[in-house]
Amino acid sequence: MPTAAFYTLGCKVNQADTAALQSLLEQAGYKIVAFNEVADVYIINSCTVTHLSDRKSRQMIRRARRQNQEAVIAVAGCYAQVSPEDVMSIPEVDLIIGTHARDRLPELLQQAKKQRLNCVVPLAEKQAFDSLGTAVLDGHTRAFLKVQEGCRQFCSYCIVPYARGPLYSRPLADAVRAAEKLVAEGFRELVLTGVHLGSYGVDLEEKTNLCDLLRRLVKIDGLARIRISSLEPTEVSAELVELMLAHDKICNHLHIPLQSGDDYILQRMNRKYSVQEFLSLVQWLRSEIPDIALTTDVMVGFPGECDEHFQNTLQTVEKAAFSRLHVFKYSARQGTPAAKFPKQVTPQIKQQRSQQLIELGEKLALRYTRQFLGKTVKVLFEENVEDGQIVGLTEHYLRVKANGADRNLGKILPVKVTALNESGLTGVIVE
Repeated sequence: MPTAAFYTLGCKVNQADTAALQSLLEQAGYKIVAFNEVADVYIINSCTVTHLSDRKSRQMIRRARRQNQEAVIAVAGCYAQVSPEDVMSIPEVDLIIGTHARDRLPELLQQAKKQRLNCVVPLAEKQAFDSLGTAVLDGHTRAFLKVQEGCRQFCSYCIVPYARGPLYSRPLADAVRAAEKLVAEGFRELVLTGVHLGSYGVDLEEKTNLCDLLRRLVKIDGLARIRISSLEPTEVSAELVELMLAHDKICNHLHIPLQSGDDYILQRMNRKYSVQEFLSLVQWLRSEIPDIALTTDVMVGFPGECDEHFQNTLQTVEKAAFSRLHVFKYSARQGTPAAKFPKQVTPQIKQQRSQQLIELGEKLALRYTRQFLGKTVKVLFEENVEDGQIVGLTEHYLRVKANGADRNLGKILPVKVTALNESGLTGVIVE
């Protein structure tokens, strides 16, 4: 049996794509192994959001070749799509396939044994959602359900619209069938993903939207949880919140990118909201769902960001009291408007601001997590860890560790929270 190993960089959409590609290769007779093992095939699912992600992709390509000189090395993802010539100039690469037409991967891997192939296709060509199979997360308890591809936001810093192409959505009936199939295979939680998930349905002939999809998914017997991966601030509607309140299956967790807490910088980023509008949204969400987990992305070092702008961001993040913060440093991407903006920020200042924001994020995360001490939460257990303990996630995306047996994996169980630990919470399963 041939072996294949994957390395994934970047966002949840990339993680979903990798999981689906793994399933595709398993169906073709491959055994999936860890990336640090010797494999017949290595697939690097690349990211190009920052220069660091480009560099990391190249590092992993070279590492794969060192592990097996005879392996076929393939590169998928956004870096391959946007810069195929750069990727193909790396001598270790045998195959590049970008972000589309990856359903041919098993066939192309065989061809790449004989000759190097550049199979990146134009972004106008749509990828069939069903062609990539099941997208499984660790523990075989949660699965990605990708329902949307592409973006037309064109934020001034972002290369993603150029890497992922135009908007298109998975037809509603197809998405529901895919969800039913995953539930029949034993998955308890589905994570809805898309490059611009809030735009789901805008391109379909049948008038539909994300809330329509959620209304169909909550009716699936055996599906315990639905998690929404990411939504723009302008797309969190009263209709969505009503659904969250009406259906326990929809997790009380939303990831809403802030990007900056300063109005001037938001305007230069081509973001479609103000700081006050964002904070008003947060206040409203907490008034409707008091324990909601709100996670976010924040960028530091955008061109023209001075100390005052950054201090405004710190204050905004503090006021929003996020449960988790993803901080990243601005990286100029060729082909985006911001790459030509004046007043580029130095790497040293970016690093200082990033560290300051990370420390604030850790403080806020601890504050949010603490509120669950002494409470009973429902945990979907996913994996074994050391000393007879098992680990899982709450609907609020908090990691919980408890004593338990293998028979509890894949189950949602009540857990009395007794302590904090380095990665989340510790508790006792309530019998």
